[in-house]
Amino acid sequence: MGTTTGHCMCRAVRYAFEGAPRWVMHCHCTSCRKATSSPVATYAGIKTERFRWTQGTPARFASSEGVERLFCSRCGTPLAYVGARWPDEVHVLHGTLADPALWPPTGHAYVAEQLPWFEVHDALPRYAGTAGRGIEPVRRGPRE
Repeated sequence: MGTTTGHCMCRAVRYAFEGAPRWVMHCHCTSCRKATSSPVATYAGIKTERFRWTQGTPARFASSEGVERLFCSRCGTPLAYVGARWPDEVHVLHGTLADPALWPPTGHAYVAEQLPWFEVHDALPRYAGTAGRGIEPVRRGPRE
């Protein structure tokens, strides 16, 4: 699979990871919307043992209990999310990938918090909250 790279807008902070992400999801939760100033945030979940910062060190903001959001202190680009619920993962913002086309999304999380005026027209599974083993989607595709 090779190495995937990413960086902030000013390129002061860079990262790399080996192999494929564990998952790539659109997140509709209020917290992610606030952190990215967008109606949806898209993340790639990477095992921490396959992830490394290759240049610079991101700043950290404790956005809620057990959650840190990482960003470039120079240009402000949000880069990643780490949380106590996922101690073995780094969730990088998909838009920071050098080539986002490499890893298309596989689903939508937290659609229970989705904005009523925003919809992504794809056939991917939608989960009321987090997705994971044994959690069934509430639907596939957009709201009707």
